[in-house]
Amino acid sequence: MAQAQVVVIGGGIAGLAAAAFLSGAAGGPARARVTLLEASERLGGKLSGGEVGGVRVDLGAESMLARRPEAVELARAVGLGAELEPPTTAKAAIWTRGALRPLPGGQVMGVPGDLEALAKSGVLTAEGLERARHEGSGEGVADDVAIGRYVADRLGREVVDRLVEPLLGGVYAGHADEISLRAAVPQLLAIARGGGSLVEGVHELATRPQTVSTPVFQGLRGGIGTLPGAVAAACADAGVELRTRTAVEELRRTADGWRVVTGDGATLHADAVVLAVPAPAAARLLRTDVPGAAAELDGVEYAGMALVTLAFRRADLPEPPAGSGFLVPPVDGRRIKASTFSSNKWGWLERSAPDTFLLRTSLGRLHEEQALDLSDEELVAQSLADLGEAIGLTARPYDTAVTRWRAGLPQYPVGHLDRVARIRAAAGRVGGLALCGAAYDGVGIPACIASARTAVDALDKVLTPLTGENVTERTMGA
Repeated sequence: MAQAQVVVIGGGIAGLAAAAFLSGAAGGPARARVTLLEASERLGGKLSGGEVGGVRVDLGAESMLARRPEAVELARAVGLGAELEPPTTAKAAIWTRGALRPLPGGQVMGVPGDLEALAKSGVLTAEGLERARHEGSGEGVADDVAIGRYVADRLGREVVDRLVEPLLGGVYAGHADEISLRAAVPQLLAIARGGGSLVEGVHELATRPQTVSTPVFQGLRGGIGTLPGAVAAACADAGVELRTRTAVEELRRTADGWRVVTGDGATLHADAVVLAVPAPAAARLLRTDVPGAAAELDGVEYAGMALVTLAFRRADLPEPPAGSGFLVPPVDGRRIKASTFSSNKWGWLERSAPDTFLLRTSLGRLHEEQALDLSDEELVAQSLADLGEAIGLTARPYDTAVTRWRAGLPQYPVGHLDRVARIRAAAGRVGGLALCGAAYDGVGIPACIASARTAVDALDKVLTPLTGENVTERTMGA
């Protein structure tokens, strides 16, 4: 019997990972013949690289969580194992109350587990620290709660405003009072459900010995933006047909599979489809045949952000900034929400351009995307103004790049995981359909790759019999 034919719609890292798992490009047997369709001119989605100041840098995500195995394993499977490199420094700061203050140790996503370290950091005012020392009591959380509201009830508003908010903002570009504890920081949910001391629970979690001594984060020499190309090359070698500039206009269920209509008027027939596109695009394609899933997908909100990358000549910096960068609490009223000192953070970058110092800033968050409408020059000027106040930077960059990620980060409000379960249940009832990407199980690279694995596994009933026919294509109306 012929192998099943699967069409993967979307060529970000989740779609590429799904194609790799299906085709055997990531190891293991080939489970299907795969065609991947991507609307834009390039593969990789939010994993993107480019040159700034003559140096190759990441213009999107720059690191991947290594304590989860999925991203590191995929990198190794496609030949990038020797290129893995952890950050040179992870010493980060909080720019708050007019100064750079060390990110206190013993915290989990900003929730403190060591009040002495918190006091020494100077992040909180005396009043905020005193409130944190008098932890509020409360009943255990029954199911889910917004992390900001929960922490504020237990430890005070200032812990949320100056610690939890900037750390969550760096991941989701959202607001702590809306983000689900269960979805965003599940390791804290057991503490919340128990109803005991939050500080003691976080301390136990933060000091728990690791079974394997591995870096928390990993990067790739040349940038994380090299990962999609390596996965795509492995997929092509495994027989995957990769098509860019191919938008999908219509997706319809048929008696024996799916009909996929592209923007150029072609029709593909497949046994199964993996939708690896953002929620709005998935909702549009499922509106007719899976309206329940489409309605749920319509409710997924997205935040946008801009990244400003600045290249300086080291000779113009008498004292380059120390550490890996800093986060900015919104309560402080600054324009940027974070800055990464890329040349400090990544040894490969410093080695490749020893005479250049690269850093980047991020601007914009949920409901504050007006920053993305500013000109490149305005975003650079705002970044330089804040950097001048934060680290005393007076030098001018010799090159800059502005990257806008409009609607780039899905939000995970209270009830998000229940919504995801309903989406998957609706897709499962139709058969031969699975979804993956940042809108479901996590916005990080490992989570997106894991969602691709989940999607492929959900197609077992279609893949196991291997009963599909070769994909056929014709011009509409022919």
